[in-house]
Amino acid sequence: MPVHNRDIAEIFKKVADLLDITGSNPFRVRAYRSAARTVEGLGQSIADMIEEEEDLSELPGIGKDLAEKIKEIVDTGNLSQLEELESRTPGELSQLMKIEGLGPKRVSTLYKQLDVTSLKTLKKAAEDGKISRLEGFGEKTQQKILEGLQRVDEGEKRIKLVVAEEIAANLLDHIQEGKGVKEVVVAGSYRRRKETVGDLDILVTCKKGAHVMDRFTAYEDVNKIVSKGKTRSTVVLRSGLHVDLRVVPQVSYGAALHYFTGSKAHNIAVRKLGVKRKLKINEYGVFKGGEKARMAGRTEEEVYSQVALPYIEPELREDWGEIEAAQKDQLPQLVTLDDLRGDLHAHTKETDGHHTLEEMARSARDRGYSYLAITDHSKRVTMAHGMDKKRLSKQIKKIDRLNEKLKGLTILKGSEVDILKDGSLDLSDEILDALDLTVCAVHYDRKLPRKEQTERIIKAMDNPYFNILAHPTGRLIEERQAYDVDLEAVMKAAKERGCFLELNAHPDRLDLTDRDCKMAKDIGVKVVVSTDAHSITDLDFMRFGIYQARRGWLEPDDILNTRSLKQLWKLLRRK
Repeated sequence: MPVHNRDIAEIFKKVADLLDITGSNPFRVRAYRSAARTVEGLGQSIADMIEEEEDLSELPGIGKDLAEKIKEIVDTGNLSQLEELESRTPGELSQLMKIEGLGPKRVSTLYKQLDVTSLKTLKKAAEDGKISRLEGFGEKTQQKILEGLQRVDEGEKRIKLVVAEEIAANLLDHIQEGKGVKEVVVAGSYRRRKETVGDLDILVTCKKGAHVMDRFTAYEDVNKIVSKGKTRSTVVLRSGLHVDLRVVPQVSYGAALHYFTGSKAHNIAVRKLGVKRKLKINEYGVFKGGEKARMAGRTEEEVYSQVALPYIEPELREDWGEIEAAQKDQLPQLVTLDDLRGDLHAHTKETDGHHTLEEMARSARDRGYSYLAITDHSKRVTMAHGMDKKRLSKQIKKIDRLNEKLKGLTILKGSEVDILKDGSLDLSDEILDALDLTVCAVHYDRKLPRKEQTERIIKAMDNPYFNILAHPTGRLIEERQAYDVDLEAVMKAAKERGCFLELNAHPDRLDLTDRDCKMAKDIGVKVVVSTDAHSITDLDFMRFGIYQARRGWLEPDDILNTRSLKQLWKLLRRK
């Protein structure tokens, strides 16, 4: 069986969890988590890199030791270190850390004192009231654990878009290489660029006699064949992801693509418009007066034109008002990756990044950017080796020197400044005055009540050196819920003060959500799409931010970093 990047990442995450639970050195734990993020976000196959004898230790966060471990996983499908950890500590303990409120120390306590080794035994201990009697837990924590377990039970298994991309790319290449295959496309929530994907819906057009289904079901990553037919087959991959493949005739391709892209609510709205015109719209085409009277279906544009609508981009198809906007010729001209002029949130080796200042700058320039803001952490984030006034002053001078010799890109002097519990900023106004911009963030005291958390952030915005609110809700997709904050109040306060909100493009965050982006647009506060890059490869995450921005109806004018450097300077200067 082939080993994919996601397999390596999952093994490293599990090692990190088990090391964390057993109280290992936090820097060692962090190294495995960082390596998992690097591998998961790579645009190329690790297995292919090994086959081509590339030096894996040159990847961010991957030294010689981890490079050897990656080779072991690729060669054997396993990691002896993980097997050794699991022999001492049940491997299922790592699943417990996915429950909100359960960190490594609490999981360790549950294991040692209540013999909790799985989600099943955790649920029984909570239902029996045993957890509330443990020191440091209590009734409230026990109830939160039960609620977290319920969310796990009710929620469908979804994977992050970045992981789905790798799975889809490999599978599509395999299908496309088949004889007689013409078009291959993934529809569904994947095509709408949702942040997580529940399954893959693949459509294929091909020549008569092409053995598409045989090739599909024989794919090396298939774990189970659920069904196999002439025009439709379903499989389950080793990752647990369900994949449907449909062969559609060319005459119905557009109708099928529209139907299977969804969303369901959008399709219903379009079909209702069809009914008013005595049309039947389904995956086979647009019909009038019977199934043989096909009016359209070869392209999606044909389908929309039959109900007097212009083409609607897949990211907008959620029935959030796009039908009405299309009827009024008021659809947004969605932002694209090419509209961006720079990235305003990036880290270097000075804190928890993996590349030097110059390496980050040159990589940003290679991407065609005009500017890059270096925003290493402030001193409060001790785990990231945050910078105090003295170290930041040295970095400022270093940036000035590099700007003098670097052609084609301007490095902006910034800092990711912690918002302290009382709403003050982690660095003095004196040093903040020497910066070009700040991205300010909540990293600690996440559990403050909604009113207190909101007031804390708005108070921080009162500081004239506050520019951008970084990852505004602090969520991690499928891992950590957002902290409780009145985001509408924060957005209105930001607009009044001349501040901006970040759409963090890291695929683990995508914070703001698509709904939040639309709210920002409606309120009139500008959004900054930034990667929060900790390595040169992380700069590629910008595309995920653009996907999210497009789902949130954002146009180039809604986004701060579509501006030229001169325009950016003007907007960053608060009145």
